[in-house]
Amino acid sequence: MVRFSRVLKKYGDNVVLRDLDFTVAPGEFVTLIGPSGSGKTTILRLLMMLEHIDGGTIHVAGECITHVERDGKLVPANEKHQRRMRRQIGMVFQQFNLFPNMSVLQNITEAPVRALKLSKGEAEARAVDLLEMVGLSDKADAHPSRLSGGQQQRVAIARALAMRPKVMLLDEVTSALDPELIAGVLKLLKDIASTTDITFLCVTHEMQFARDVSDRVMMFDHGQIIESAPPDELFTAPSHARTREFLQAVLNRA
Repeated sequence: MVRFSRVLKKYGDNVVLRDLDFTVAPGEFVTLIGPSGSGKTTILRLLMMLEHIDGGTIHVAGECITHVERDGKLVPANEKHQRRMRRQIGMVFQQFNLFPNMSVLQNITEAPVRALKLSKGEAEARAVDLLEMVGLSDKADAHPSRLSGGQQQRVAIARALAMRPKVMLLDEVTSALDPELIAGVLKLLKDIASTTDITFLCVTHEMQFARDVSDRVMMFDHGQIIESAPPDELFTAPSHARTREFLQAVLNRA
């Protein structure tokens, strides 16, 4: 479902991703762990086409999102192509990024109406179902400022799901939440992962969540994946010294 092939990303002389290769299978839940600043969020931003790569290719659902073929050659994709591909991908950010001047219902229906050309009625029916799923049926008419952080993040998750994405990207979705709200959001994501065929790529520092929900965990450091394994294997007996060092520091801090 997701394939990075020799992806290079740099900012000036700073190389963030160097010849990065990995795949994520359809329906798989893959979590990226590693130190802050190692490039994990850059991977998600490249998938959302919020950043441009400096080398290599990225494919989603068998189609290249970074390039198109023209006269037998690969050339950088134009905005129209990227807009079409972006509809297959949902992302939930660290900050909730809700529209403050819109109600919860409007936040969820805006993109399906504009991007997917759904009728208002169809988009609202989908939003009502999603609000029930995330436990916020009574908040449809509320504005974000009236919601707790955990509730706002649930709305952000519902908004991403409203586009019926094939791939869902999660970027430290609990980092802006108070500790008592984290468990509810993580349980919701776990339930969604277990009841849908959506492919997930997640960046998190919540190690227990990564262990509970992931099919595979990838340890990321200095722009490269240095270890990739099922969670029980990686957390119990990591093979790479850097992974052991990172997990010891993170788990001791927790």
